[in-house]
Amino acid sequence: MIGLVVVSHSRALAEAAVALAAGLLPEQGVDVRIAAGLDNGEFGTDAVAVADAIAAADSGDGVLVLMDLGSAVLSAETALDLLDSPVRVRLSAAPLVEGLVTALATAGGGADLDVVAREAEGALGAKHAQLGASPDAPVPGYPQSSTAVGSVDDSLTATFEVTGEHGLHARPAAELVAALRDFDATVTLSNATTGAGPVAGDSLTRVLTLGVLPGQRLEVRASGPDAARVVAKIGALVENRDHDQPR
Repeated sequence: MIGLVVVSHSRALAEAAVALAAGLLPEQGVDVRIAAGLDNGEFGTDAVAVADAIAAADSGDGVLVLMDLGSAVLSAETALDLLDSPVRVRLSAAPLVEGLVTALATAGGGADLDVVAREAEGALGAKHAQLGASPDAPVPGYPQSSTAVGSVDDSLTATFEVTGEHGLHARPAAELVAALRDFDATVTLSNATTGAGPVAGDSLTRVLTLGVLPGQRLEVRASGPDAARVVAKIGALVENRDHDQPR
């Protein structure tokens, strides 16, 4: 499993971002390290501390580094030259908070470094969609799929009303994406109420662009050996679980 490193000028900011991500997505099993602030408590970044965090987070599968701004990027770049042993590292241009949440969800599912980096860098897609971008517009930072996700042959299709108080927000969307990893099936999702989608069900960034609100209907299309089971699982998640608190 890959590791994550958060580089920020502010220790308090980094700790809060990690606490938010862990609260939304508990028990992911991902090693998340912080390299933030200076030893005297002032704002700043330290390349040596970043290098130490990368080395500590590396389990052999690589490390994704998320940074806030300015010299955090410079410190992360310098840290790569300070590593005592080779580590596969990606420095991410993802937004710190959204990127961290998405990276944690994706890494927790066992995705490799390239996939986690791609998902994190597309993490603003949901916000763009909420602010009026076309549902069919490319997710910023996330390449368009070469597969026509809406044209799966021999598929099962079902539509479920989303009953959670806050719709398919970050936590239930992450739980849904994580649940799909247990099934041998290809899944696409659409917002049947607004017409947004279809999107690949295994991408948190894509699922969030659907903007599914309470009372709206989620269309699920699945194919593969576990198609019937995965459709039933998604139905149970979106219809029977009420998330009482906004996330």
